[in-house]
Amino acid sequence: MNKSKLNKQVLAAALLGLGFITSAAAQVAVIVNPKNPAASMTAEQVSNIFLGKSNALPSGGTAAAVDQAESAAIREQFYTKVTGKQSAQVKAAWSRLVFSGKATPPKELANSAEVKKFVAANPDAIGYVEKSAVDGSVKAVLTVD
Repeated sequence: MNKSKLNKQVLAAALLGLGFITSAAAQVAVIVNPKNPAASMTAEQVSNIFLGKSNALPSGGTAAAVDQAESAAIREQFYTKVTGKQSAQVKAAWSRLVFSGKATPPKELANSAEVKKFVAANPDAIGYVEKSAVDGSVKAVLTVD
């Protein structure tokens, strides 16, 4: 292999690696509908909703929680940073709740754009997206690094 081709491959690998580092460091924003009266929520409140321990929003409404696709990197970040659990642990917890008939897991949507669209259209919805995706159609109530 010639030196020029090797240098290009090394550069491409380095740039790809930087992309993963950057995406791994993205801030996660928990979002609600702009009509939701909550100005902020604690990580514990959000965790309780996404782990099936509560289905109530601070306003008293019933939370319509939406999750990102299981394969989405932001999903792992969200659960690690907000609940302190990894996706596999969350999945196991939900399996127990569903089996016992105590709760239904959050609806899973394909990506942040779909989550944002759902939350913008539903007054009691709660979800999470990259902080950079937050706009006037939704309201951030919690941001985690």
